[in-house]
Amino acid sequence: MQNKGVIKLFAIVFGLVCIYQLSFSFIASNIESDAETFAEQRISQSEENYAKKREVLEDHYLDSIGEEKGFLGITYNSAKEKELNKGLDLKGGINVTLQVSVEDILRSLSNDSKDPAFNQALSTANEQQKNSQKDYVDSFFDAFEEIPDAKLASPDIFANKSLSDVVNFDMTNDEVKPVIRKKIDDAVLSAFEILRQRIDKFGVTQPNIQRLGSSGRIMVELPGAKDIERIKNLLQSTAQLEFWHVYKAGELQQFMAQANNTLKEMVETKEKSETKKDTTAAEGNDLEELLTEVDDTLEVAKNPLFDLVVRPGSQTGPVIATFNIEDTAKVNSYLSNPKVISLLPAKMKYLHFAWGKTPDKSPTIDLYAIKGNRENEPPLSGNVIVDATQTYDQVGRVAVSMQMNGKGARIWEEMTRVAFEEASQIAIVLDNVVYSAPGVSTGAISGGRSEITGDFNIEEGQDLANVLNAGRLPASADIIQSAIVGPSLGQAAIKSGTISFMLALVLIFIFMYFYYGKAGLFADIALIVNILFIFGILAGLGAVLTLPGIAGIVLTMGMAVDANVIIFERIREELRKGKSQVESMKEGFQGALPSIIDANITTGLAGIILLVFGTGPIKGFATTLLIGLATSVFTSIFVTQILTDSYLINGKRLSYATTFTKNWFKNVHVDFMGMRKYFYWGSGIFLFIGTISVFTQGLDFGVDFLGGRTYVVRFDHDVNATKVEDHLMADFGSVEAKTYGQDNQLKIVTKYRIDDTGEGVDGEIQHKLFGSLKEYLPANMTFDEFGISGNSSDKNIGLLQTTKVGPTIADDIKQASIWAVLGAMVMIFLYILLRFKKWQYSLGGVIALFHDAWFVIVCFSLFYRFMPFSLEIDQAFIAAILTIIGYSINDTVIIYDRVREYLNEGHTTWTMKRTINDALSSTLSRSINTTATVLLVLLAIFIFGGESIRGFMFALLIGVMTGVYSTLFIASGITYDTMKGSEKEDKKELEG
Repeated sequence: MQNKGVIKLFAIVFGLVCIYQLSFSFIASNIESDAETFAEQRISQSEENYAKKREVLEDHYLDSIGEEKGFLGITYNSAKEKELNKGLDLKGGINVTLQVSVEDILRSLSNDSKDPAFNQALSTANEQQKNSQKDYVDSFFDAFEEIPDAKLASPDIFANKSLSDVVNFDMTNDEVKPVIRKKIDDAVLSAFEILRQRIDKFGVTQPNIQRLGSSGRIMVELPGAKDIERIKNLLQSTAQLEFWHVYKAGELQQFMAQANNTLKEMVETKEKSETKKDTTAAEGNDLEELLTEVDDTLEVAKNPLFDLVVRPGSQTGPVIATFNIEDTAKVNSYLSNPKVISLLPAKMKYLHFAWGKTPDKSPTIDLYAIKGNRENEPPLSGNVIVDATQTYDQVGRVAVSMQMNGKGARIWEEMTRVAFEEASQIAIVLDNVVYSAPGVSTGAISGGRSEITGDFNIEEGQDLANVLNAGRLPASADIIQSAIVGPSLGQAAIKSGTISFMLALVLIFIFMYFYYGKAGLFADIALIVNILFIFGILAGLGAVLTLPGIAGIVLTMGMAVDANVIIFERIREELRKGKSQVESMKEGFQGALPSIIDANITTGLAGIILLVFGTGPIKGFATTLLIGLATSVFTSIFVTQILTDSYLINGKRLSYATTFTKNWFKNVHVDFMGMRKYFYWGSGIFLFIGTISVFTQGLDFGVDFLGGRTYVVRFDHDVNATKVEDHLMADFGSVEAKTYGQDNQLKIVTKYRIDDTGEGVDGEIQHKLFGSLKEYLPANMTFDEFGISGNSSDKNIGLLQTTKVGPTIADDIKQASIWAVLGAMVMIFLYILLRFKKWQYSLGGVIALFHDAWFVIVCFSLFYRFMPFSLEIDQAFIAAILTIIGYSINDTVIIYDRVREYLNEGHTTWTMKRTINDALSSTLSRSINTTATVLLVLLAIFIFGGESIRGFMFALLIGVMTGVYSTLFIASGITYDTMKGSEKEDKKELEG
């Protein structure tokens, strides 16, 4: 090996750099452990809410010593910034994909146009988006073009005052489209920056926020975040701040009485109509017309509206009445009934109702009446706010103080003057919620200073100030995909991941020493260096380590050993030829290099596809896989060679086998090509049966491909999944419950209200889930304790994880997965064609890959109803298929390299059949040893790696075994059968 000194120096320096990068993680972990001990000593488990109290104390401890210098002068804060990032599945937290509403942006750009063509195109685009991969704006433009004579540059659409500088009446649709696209892109970029500012001020360490293409989607990942509802509100709040005059309760007293009486009459009419319908069926047609005029939401009640009132409002106050939160939908339906609306006096025709902010832990909510106008525009909006700060009001309540610009100050002065003269109030409304409605007691307020008070805590006040400072989102942002992991599940994942990692490492060490003796120990040392490099690079790049990422590292360990196995087997071949040890070692390393490079490149191609098309944890798997492949090549070739050279420098001999294994696979000759057709038939029959299963029994598609919500719930006792499912069915209609790991843990999947994207929908459904499961939970458990925020690392009952995938993004994931698999196969086909110059090699390799991928799919179809663990088809399964493709082609390329080597050596008397058979036989020890080490690794992860990746590991286990089988009998057989002249050469061989 040339430049051995330079390579040795590089390895040492790089190793020290990796140790330095990882030192931050050790320092941060030690300090956090001290903080945990500190909190445990001061807060006993007997105290109420001890877990949250400990968290607060830990945070206070870490804040107090954050800038204190410790080991090597490194502070905790600096160590925390540079530590190895852990993903949600290891740390807990939230990952969401937000869809910025392009429809809202288009409406805003058109000044909320009422043009029929414009609104028809929007409606069509909304419908198409459910089953389309197009961006929303493309669907809108396509729908608009189908409307005859529709023109985007109409004064009622985009040729308005707001866009007069870029759109004029003479422009064609094609000229307007790029302008609108640019405006939409600017709006999404603005939303991205606003969200980033909000998150930066939120205080979560190592946040990750990024735009996803040009679709208007933004991904936000906050590892370690605990207050999930607070974060979701922060992300989805548009920060649409408005100031409105409001009516006093006394002004609406007569209307409310009339509304109640009208609703009462409607109820009585409905009752009489239904009675008459039952007794005189012949008059049914007339009655049906009458019944359509009656609101179906009305219930039999003495006073439909007044019976719902918990507390009437003060005559001179802004609260019209107070209701129970659970009755808000019913009250909305009553007050929006056309007959009720018609009762409003002419001067109140623009009135609209709004609800107040929900008080903390209160079951009631206040109703307000806003003084609207023809344009439905507030007299003053939040765009005049130049600064907002969390403060306290005169009586010590949490408040948010705001400063307006000059224009806002003038309007605010006029609004407060009117409110003072009329002894009325001004409602401060944020995202259609009335936060407060203060009166004005001292006359007009000049200077533009105002204050929001309400029933909120310090954190809510800080969040409100932050969103106001960051600015208003240009459009609503709905959560279309989310994954929320509780800290207790993260702790369990770390434990299972560590166990599987250490066990896999030990198994590899033992196997390599058992089979290759002292040379195996050198391979083990190189493997340790490889692991150090992988973790060091991850830390240095700021990459995120996930549970699939750990699986990627462990799998890389098996493939790193593969490179050493290839080298050692080549050295053993050279030694059997009678060459010296030094010469054999040199030939072995040089001869193995092309095979190692080819094998890792083909696996790397699959990893690149995963990185490009994957999301979340799959990217973590792909990142560690690609890094591991690069470091494996370096350590296997250079580090192992440096170690063996150092050992041989004093004339010592190095054995590449033990006494027990030295004659294994010696002089093995198997007629693989003679048996190939039997295996064609065997594979064909199994895949035929499996294909029938796929099209009849189907596959267990997860929410990634169908859309829906998934909840992982842990109980304090074992539960029967079937009974729980039957119980939930009454409330959710469509639901599936499965045992998830232990018998006291369930995975619950439902598509209930999956199309609803409102801000409070997720919370409502979790409340519904809690109510349905209450009889299986501890009697004294509250909803707050059931939720993820109520589960600390030592409190393991309740909701541990939630996942939501909207139908639109599920369709996108499905399409991306198909393209990922097809793309990987095409790239591998082209690489093999380029590398081996013959299409027969590419064809054999790709057919074998398709065989392996389909083999795993049919196994999942045949067995998913019987296995005690989940065999869902989700993104992790696609990652498994791509990994299998990479591993299988790795194995095949090793064989092809040996076939090419034999052909290049000029064995002119050999037939193609003999050439392939000898290539397969000579590499049989490598195939079996590599497969054995990888299977040992996968079994360790499968058994100890945690429930969340068990299906993923099962796919890999099947794929690895199928991969070596398909290499020996399918890929090589197809190549042999398609090689020109193979049959003719066989006849010559038989005649000879």
